[in-house]
Amino acid sequence: MTLPSGRIKTTPEDFVVEEIPAYEPSGEGTHLFLKFEKRGLTTDAAVRLITKALGIEMRDVGIAGMKDKVAVTTQWVSVPAPPKAVGLEERAKALTLDNIRVLDAKRHVNKLKTGHLRGNRFDIVIRDIANDAIAGVLEAMERFGREGVPNAFGTQRFGREGDNADRARAWLTGKERAPNDPRLRRFHFSALQSAVFNALLEARVADGTWNKPVLGDLLKKEDTGGLFVCADVQADRERASRGEVCPTGPIVGARMRSAEGAVKELEERIAATFIEGVDLERARALGEGTRRALRLRMTGCTIAQVMNSAEGLAGSESDERPAVSALRIGFVLPKGSYATTVLANAFDLIDGSPRKSKDSESSGESEADGQESSGAGDAGSENGTENDLSASKSEEE
Repeated sequence: MTLPSGRIKTTPEDFVVEEIPAYEPSGEGTHLFLKFEKRGLTTDAAVRLITKALGIEMRDVGIAGMKDKVAVTTQWVSVPAPPKAVGLEERAKALTLDNIRVLDAKRHVNKLKTGHLRGNRFDIVIRDIANDAIAGVLEAMERFGREGVPNAFGTQRFGREGDNADRARAWLTGKERAPNDPRLRRFHFSALQSAVFNALLEARVADGTWNKPVLGDLLKKEDTGGLFVCADVQADRERASRGEVCPTGPIVGARMRSAEGAVKELEERIAATFIEGVDLERARALGEGTRRALRLRMTGCTIAQVMNSAEGLAGSESDERPAVSALRIGFVLPKGSYATTVLANAFDLIDGSPRKSKDSESSGESEADGQESSGAGDAGSENGTENDLSASKSEEE
């Protein structure tokens, strides 16, 4: 089926992301949680500007997840705030930085860790949609709200050139030298894990079981996250149709829990094409492994028609192109998920962000906020450069 085209990120305001924290800061403690809004900056670049202004070392900062560069995003970060740091809250709130606004500052007892968020709320404008495609888009989004979509990792997960999984395999098998930067090694490894997961998901989509439990599946409870093996296919499929459980796929690692039976054989056969010659036990520091849901469910979906451009109203016609419209689509996703994964099921997405030089370009999304990417505390969350770091996770992480 041919999907209608739609353009995203024409301006940062077309891609708004709000981080939903796992908990609110208590107001007391030796860490200061800062809620800030950034525009047109990677999370790493914004946090560096904030810490520099406050005279704090970047290594002492806690970040729950990375957010997109070509976007307006709101998130939390923690900085050390010992008792002697008198007036730090006031100084933080009073910061004046280009394209950054500090919205709140509260103390808490612990440092913010990677994955310490519930999810992300998105408000995205998709432009240049053919008018005759609008009805189909509305129908598709309504269906996704009921049934979910395949929970694939976005292309940005694999780096600007799309070769980070290959790079990881090369140095993990001794064919190339490993990067010196430990963050870069973790990011490469998470790309390899993500490639295995996407390949398994593609196979499950092809046979129609990405959202239907089969015997031996390792199922995830949607409410608690608990895992159990599918032993009663009919009962578990009924639970899956009600949104109570869903099948999971492998985020490979030495301590990953495996499925059983034919499902295990399928996962091992697919994984072998990516990790043959890789010693997962030796790679434990890069990621111990975990499971990831095959189905991505969004909540709170809203859709409204908006102006297609600053020059004219949605639906205006020109001699050069057919009548087009723009839609503003809002929804909430759990951590570790990609907004573009949802939208790519309804649109042939076109990235409308301004093209930058290779040295300054960022292709990130937010969905890699969670620890799910590798099974390690912060694995996969960062690359060795600010540029690639933002490409590793955004949106939805």
